[in-house]
Amino acid sequence: MTRTQRIETRLREAFAPRALSVVDESERHRGHAGYQEGGESHFRVTIESEAFQGLGRIERHRAVHAALGRELVAEIHALALKISD
Repeated sequence: MTRTQRIETRLREAFAPRALSVVDESERHRGHAGYQEGGESHFRVTIESEAFQGLGRIERHRAVHAALGRELVAEIHALALKISD
């Protein structure tokens, strides 16, 4: 299973989102710090879920990171998040 698939699976399981987009933007960072040959090092995630209602920005980011898990987050160089309820 690719990192993209692992991210999507874990977020779907944790938040049952109405909308979810996981985009591998690694190629845009070729030659920059953290770039890994083959991609899957830089991601942009947009997620919309009722699970985020009442949570502040930092709490939402922490919830996403917790759902992904420490080991998966450690494999990713950059993770841009757009989170809404």
